[in-house]
Amino acid sequence: MEEKLNLTQEWDKVFPQSDKVIHSKVTFHNRYGVTLAADLYIPKNAEGKLPAIAMSGPYGAVKEQVSGLYAQTLAERGFLTIAFDPSFTGESGGKPRSVSSPDINTEDFCAAVDYLSTRPDVDPERIGILGVCGFGGFAVNAAAIDTRIKATVAVTMYDMTRVSAKGYFDTDDNADARHEMKRRLNAQRTEDYRNGTYAHAGGNPEKAPEDAPQFLKDYVDFYKTKRGYHPRSLGSNEGFNTTAVLSLINMPILAYADEIRSAVLLVHGENAHSRYFSEDTFKKLKGDNKELLIVPGAVHTDLYDRTDVIPFDRIESFYREHLK
Repeated sequence: MEEKLNLTQEWDKVFPQSDKVIHSKVTFHNRYGVTLAADLYIPKNAEGKLPAIAMSGPYGAVKEQVSGLYAQTLAERGFLTIAFDPSFTGESGGKPRSVSSPDINTEDFCAAVDYLSTRPDVDPERIGILGVCGFGGFAVNAAAIDTRIKATVAVTMYDMTRVSAKGYFDTDDNADARHEMKRRLNAQRTEDYRNGTYAHAGGNPEKAPEDAPQFLKDYVDFYKTKRGYHPRSLGSNEGFNTTAVLSLINMPILAYADEIRSAVLLVHGENAHSRYFSEDTFKKLKGDNKELLIVPGAVHTDLYDRTDVIPFDRIESFYREHLK
């Protein structure tokens, strides 16, 4: 039984609505009983059973931001698409709010495939997924478990389990650093239980300090300005629960990425701080249907919404090739 969700009906995206597609809201549920909210985009004048793509991300974003832009754009190019809010975030259900899980967020993609596979206007043999940032990592992880997924695109991907456990560029990859982090997080668990509420880690600052890393300034420029701010986005507001990172530290994803037989396209910016996640993941992938595309000059957030930079032509041709 799906939870009744209170879905916004007006257009509240950070990108303009296209007149080339039909947009509506849909819900579906995952294996853990969480009801997920999604935006459905169908090409106008579509006929027959269509190839379909489910997408989500970035980490801390909502479907009204990046994934919706990708979904609408690919629907303009002939695919039936959905952009969904992950469990416990945005308009999707699940409690407590503002948590993430390497297992459940991977399952969210598989649940989207459940939904698409049973739609009468979708060809269940032509389903792909697309993940952005942290959900790029979860998308690749889903491809490793779900053989129904025929093509996966991961854009400007993060492996959230790796960065949480080891720090950026693995600079904190040692037992003492992890022990101190776990000690602090478990102390917070006690406080949360005592208080009956969950402390939030805080999203991006209102303004990045002058000496902040460039990528933090880029995040602020997206999440905190008219360019990308959304009231339901954790990245735009209070962030995930502080203790949400515990499972990310302890349960690495991508353990079986080398066994993925379906097609995978990794897209990353040349100047992105996160580029090493895609490069290292690509080294694990096997077969001649895997590709790493480096976008010249692009930083991490350029691939969020810069339609002049995002290689939509290549993404479309990749899906056309492998969803046929």
